[in-house]
Amino acid sequence: MADHDLIIRGGTVADGTGAAVRTADVAVTDGVVTEVGAVSGSATREIDADGALVAPGFVDIHTHYDGQATWDTRMQPSSWHGVTTVVFGNCGVGFAPVHNADHNKLVELMEGVEDIPGAALHEGLQWGWNSFADYLEACDGPKDMDIATQVPHGALRLHVMGERGANREDATAEDIGDMGRLAAEAIQAGALGFSTSRTSNHKTSTGDFTPTLTAAAEELVGIAEAVGTTGTGVFQLVSDFVDRDREFQMFRDMCSVSGRPLSFTIVESPKSGDFHQDLLGKIEAARSDGLQITGQCPVRPIGVLLGFECTLNPFMRNPVWQEVAHLAPAERVAALQDPDRRARLLEGAGGTDKNLVGGGLIEKFEIMFEMGERPYYEPPADQTVVRRAAEAGVTAQEFALDLLCKHGGTNMLWLPFTNYGQMNLDGTRELLTHDFTVPALSDGGAHVGTICDGSFPTTLLQHWGRERPDGRIPVEFLVQRQARDTARTVGLYDRGVLAPGYRADLNVIDFDNLSARGPELAYDLPAGGRRVLQRADGYLHTIVAGVETYASGEETGALPGRLIRGAQPTPV
Repeated sequence: MADHDLIIRGGTVADGTGAAVRTADVAVTDGVVTEVGAVSGSATREIDADGALVAPGFVDIHTHYDGQATWDTRMQPSSWHGVTTVVFGNCGVGFAPVHNADHNKLVELMEGVEDIPGAALHEGLQWGWNSFADYLEACDGPKDMDIATQVPHGALRLHVMGERGANREDATAEDIGDMGRLAAEAIQAGALGFSTSRTSNHKTSTGDFTPTLTAAAEELVGIAEAVGTTGTGVFQLVSDFVDRDREFQMFRDMCSVSGRPLSFTIVESPKSGDFHQDLLGKIEAARSDGLQITGQCPVRPIGVLLGFECTLNPFMRNPVWQEVAHLAPAERVAALQDPDRRARLLEGAGGTDKNLVGGGLIEKFEIMFEMGERPYYEPPADQTVVRRAAEAGVTAQEFALDLLCKHGGTNMLWLPFTNYGQMNLDGTRELLTHDFTVPALSDGGAHVGTICDGSFPTTLLQHWGRERPDGRIPVEFLVQRQARDTARTVGLYDRGVLAPGYRADLNVIDFDNLSARGPELAYDLPAGGRRVLQRADGYLHTIVAGVETYASGEETGALPGRLIRGAQPTPV
């Protein structure tokens, strides 16, 4: 009989602790790591990892697989990018608790905030639940990775307050008590925590602001206090920080009354001001006072994709576009090449749509780039559509139209609207390397027609660990942040480290050739819904609980993943 189920031999191990990489073997038995070092025993299976990077599986704590987890066994695109654990239920949106009469409202909220087609949600969601505990049961079952979720404030508010909650009326003391009780019950049932949104960017598909936008501090602190009685759970927030001092004080109060950790989205400062530096300073002060507050930061610019098959394109509000919008891609390109129609399109009125995420920016050709088959997420200013159009002697609109007609009308443009104000990622590097931040905000499973950032973990290693000309970051630090540190931020202490007793979630990576591919469109959601997907090259083996789930990016058929119920302790 073999000593181990699996031994990964001779790889360059980044063990998730931040320690320097070293050559070592990793042995696995019964779904956990049993040895790291020179392993002398035998195994049922051995993998030769000579020349490859061996790392813990990546933990992505900011995704939106709330619907997909109920109908799908594969959390793609995240599972193509070395991710072995995802957390959803972020930004206050989700599908439980729910009254039967409120199904449409929660679909409209998810459709608007996260750009997931309503038709796909209506067909995919079976709604066999009302309580959060029953929703967890609907998510349970074989998966290609571990999944975990949080109880969303939007659903709580609607469940307790009805139309008053949807209309953003102030919660009464009784409302707050009921929401706190339900949040605590959800966490006791297995939710990792509670999430909310306080940004005006989040709207329903009917154009209304998210129900949680203007919730008073008393409401959030009251819910936090109730969560604290469970002795477990975390908080996740996103905010516009209209009043930075007042908002952050609320964060502090939530942590103080609950004794629980809190994390929130933090992005690079706009073109002027000290936005992210100020917030980092506030985090440092909170930490010095014993409050466990962490910033969740993106690893590259947050940008929207524009294309004829995407939710957004620069001509979408142009009346001439409506003449061809319904056509198949090849037919549409042929129609747009008609000289008369092309002239009318370029001469006609454009316009924006501020009800859609990124819809107000679709004519900003000065910060728009061609996506390409091998994306580079720190493009220089001379590659903008405006600069390339000037070199070609045409207008930006004409140049953009020609780019979008490439590849049979499926080519995409990319418009980074956050974290790229200075046309570089120096500010992002500052965020990524801060003591109290973790990489997050991939939104895996969401924004399926406009954004495909589920590839964040690949960019983290590829760009920051290998490609960036200046300011590269050590690979061992990047792995630590995307594995151990993200896991601990949400209370998962049993993974993210390659050491005896830890969960055997691993990646074997061809680091020199690790690369995110260009986004592509698929029509594989329920009801034939469209989504943007992005694959990667370089992941030789992805292993969940000791079982290989992907080999060279292809599914093995194994589904060892499970629903995680609540925080997980450090292995003894």
